[in-house]
Amino acid sequence: MTNKSKWSQKVTETSHALSLEDGIFTWKDPKKIAKSLQQSALESCARKGTPYQSAMSMLNFYINRAGKKLSRTQKAILEDAKQELKNLFSR
Repeated sequence: MTNKSKWSQKVTETSHALSLEDGIFTWKDPKKIAKSLQQSALESCARKGTPYQSAMSMLNFYINRAGKKLSRTQKAILEDAKQELKNLFSR
């Protein structure tokens, strides 16, 4: 695999928009994932959109980039985290 094909991993690991907890996207509790994303988005000074947009964008980015490597179970957990995130931000 070339460095060019690992750009999404680099973004996930080095992005300064949100400081994410280690392993956040492997957690099994959608509420915990959503709460952590919310906290990171609210604390970030480098984000360009609203905290909600930043948190949801990071979650969608991970789901889309993980693709077929993401198990059905974990994808379902992350999809549930989207709904939890909407609830936390009253959307």
